[in-house]
Amino acid sequence: MPLAGIALAPLLVSPLAPPSPRGSAAAVSAEPARRRRALRRVRCSAAAASGGGELSRATLLWRAVKLPLYSVALVPLTVGTAAAYNHAGLFFARRYFGLLAAAVLVITWLNLSNDVYDSDTGADKNKKESVVNIVGSRAVTEYAANVSLLLGFGGLFWAFAEAGDVRFIVLVLCAILCGYVYQCPPFRLSYRGLGEPLCFAAFGPLATSAFYFSNSSRSISRYTLEQLL
Repeated sequence: MPLAGIALAPLLVSPLAPPSPRGSAAAVSAEPARRRRALRRVRCSAAAASGGGELSRATLLWRAVKLPLYSVALVPLTVGTAAAYNHAGLFFARRYFGLLAAAVLVITWLNLSNDVYDSDTGADKNKKESVVNIVGSRAVTEYAANVSLLLGFGGLFWAFAEAGDVRFIVLVLCAILCGYVYQCPPFRLSYRGLGEPLCFAAFGPLATSAFYFSNSSRSISRYTLEQLL
């Protein structure tokens, strides 16, 4: 037994074998590769988040249109018309679609003029989907905005002539005024934290009530003709 213990003693007290130089070199060389892969993933994520890369003109135009924005033309009109039908039993399809076209034109004015005035303040300087940046001309964008507003006014006053209810035109003009002070100089109340209350007032009670009154009465000319007959 003592001889066996003496024979095993060198094995028990001998130090562990040092790591293989080949394995250490492989681990060291793999570290920069892992770092490069992680850096590439971070760069790809940042590019995806910022919409990096050159976008086509068609994509920029699609973003500039802001199609969901036009729901604020459809929803108040539909709700007001439905309320008028429920209350008075009246629905005028031609008036409904005429008002829808007029409301879309007014929203187009809001969209374009917003880009014009944001361009003036420098807020859209690096915004690729800004209409001013896409067209390359502030004057052309402003002209298109004003033409849209004039055509929209034409449709609204036609509907007023059809309905003959002054409450409609007063309320709809108040809604448009909210849009003007929201973004246009010298007011620009959206920069003072009043954007949400103005949007609620314009597209909520004002527009919905206006469209209710536009569809809750008969055409003046048609009513007069029926009375004469």
